[in-house]
Amino acid sequence: MERIPLSIFIYGFAKNEKDNITGKEKEWLKALANVYFSYGQTEIEQAKKAGELIEVVS
Repeated sequence: MERIPLSIFIYGFAKNEKDNITGKEKEWLKALANVYFSYGQTEIEQAKKAGELIEVVS
């Protein structure tokens, strides 16, 4: 499988509303990141079309 360079922002929150993520949240977010990092170009495009991922271009 071809590796493509990418960054994925999984979860963001305002630090004035929450100090940090919980241990459970960290486990869940790591598992989700592993799913997304296993995607090839086709799966990424499908996820973007489904609204699961949003491409941010700078």
